[in-house]
Amino acid sequence: MPVPEPDDLKLLIDAAREGGKIAMRYWRKDPKVWDKGDGAGPVTEADFEVDGMLRDRLTAARPDYGWLSEETEDGTERLDKSRIFIVDPIDGTRAFVDGQTPFALSLAIVEDGQPTAAAVFLPAKDKLYTAALGHGASLNGASIAVSSPAQPPRVLATKPNFDAKHWHGGVPELERHFRPSLAYRLALVAEGAFDGMFTLRDAWEWDIAAGALLVTEAAGRTSDVEGHALRFNNPHPQTRGVIAGPGLLHASVLDRLKVSARL
Repeated sequence: MPVPEPDDLKLLIDAAREGGKIAMRYWRKDPKVWDKGDGAGPVTEADFEVDGMLRDRLTAARPDYGWLSEETEDGTERLDKSRIFIVDPIDGTRAFVDGQTPFALSLAIVEDGQPTAAAVFLPAKDKLYTAALGHGASLNGASIAVSSPAQPPRVLATKPNFDAKHWHGGVPELERHFRPSLAYRLALVAEGAFDGMFTLRDAWEWDIAAGALLVTEAAGRTSDVEGHALRFNNPHPQTRGVIAGPGLLHASVLDRLKVSARL
């Protein structure tokens, strides 16, 4: 089992807070925005500046770690590294552009495919979620844990996930909610603010690596939509969707999903 380096979490926390300061300089200040094309959504000058700062700061502190980020061109070098950083400088860029508060910086360290340290920071909400493998999860320094699900369970997911064609016996009784950042959705599940989350669409590793550790360290469970454990630093950095929540809810959602349930 991987063991987090003692100072890795502090490194992520300090970098996340510095990145948050950069993001807030642009938030609601009409930053330059470009469309990535192919349905990938917008990217802003804030994304690029935060990404550059994080890359410089983190890789200088850990030169032997690999690097994977949404806003950095990917290569094969990271595949030869035991430990890597997986970063999304701004998750929820559409919300950021619209001046909404639910955007997050998502930072994780992964060792041999498993997250060992994570920080998800929402600077506009001053919410810092952190976790280290084997040491629990916290929000602004206070310990957090997944919920005892309500009836019906309150889950975070987009509308297409509730198409009846994806479910055995029809859509289960779930109360649907939404937040624009996948990292934040996972953090809210870890906090117990919502009972679970799932996405049947393939998920980029930078959106979920940090949040996945938050959930498991908060005594929850995560998997892809086929029930396989989430593994990171894959040659193609996506997972086959995500299901996260307390054990019983996770199991019940997984049981009702059809094997072909992918958007």
